[in-house]
Amino acid sequence: MPVNRFENKVAIVTGAAQGIGRAVALRLAAEGATVVLVDRAEEACMNLRTSIEDAGGRAAVIAADLETQAGAQAMVSQTLALFGTIDVSVHNVGGTIWARPFWEYSGEQIEKEISRSLWPTLWCCREVIPVMMSRKSGAIVNIGSAVTRGGLYRVPYAAAKGGVHAMTLCMANELADHGIRVNCVAPGGLDNAGRVIPRNPVPPTDQEKQWISGLYERTLQDTPLGRLGTADEVAAAVCFLAADESSYITGQLISVAGGGTA
Repeated sequence: MPVNRFENKVAIVTGAAQGIGRAVALRLAAEGATVVLVDRAEEACMNLRTSIEDAGGRAAVIAADLETQAGAQAMVSQTLALFGTIDVSVHNVGGTIWARPFWEYSGEQIEKEISRSLWPTLWCCREVIPVMMSRKSGAIVNIGSAVTRGGLYRVPYAAAKGGVHAMTLCMANELADHGIRVNCVAPGGLDNAGRVIPRNPVPPTDQEKQWISGLYERTLQDTPLGRLGTADEVAAAVCFLAADESSYITGQLISVAGGGTA
């Protein structure tokens, strides 16, 4: 692993308590970044901060609800109060809450899926951009999803992540003259450990278990490498796009999906 690519840089990671966000935060810290861990799961982030500091890194924790603009504004203002700048911002909050045929979703469930996986990225981009514009530099990496290529039982989530893909390209075009790069990583199916905050605290019914099983079967069928990925494999791509070595890359969607394309 390259070392010190992020020395003297401040990097925000949203959804840092678990999964991809946690893996990204650990890698950024190991490579020299001061990492701002942002999540609703404050205790888990505090434990992660301890792990980073025990390894010789530097981190801070901010608890925020990023489904609201106020939450994103608080994240930015607190980061600036602590460190005075933002060099990198990785927007990872999101994730499927339910897995079911589209017609089985209630209206409320559709709205919750969109709120979970679209608004946090949109709001966070909106609030970090002025800071980066004032410095004429910065790297934003959004987390999309390979589900947009036609995955089963996640239409609202796919719609939200399709929005993340689109906003990435549009922002990259608007911000190129300001020295800000905006890219997106689209993970495929991942082998994630247990979640700190369950996406859906209600245990699945037998029917829902069948839909989830079908989802994973289809994912593996559509993955040429024939296996699930890991959070660390996604983190490697995220950190490449966030680093100066990718200084001539912007507006790109990189699939980390075992050969599938987003």
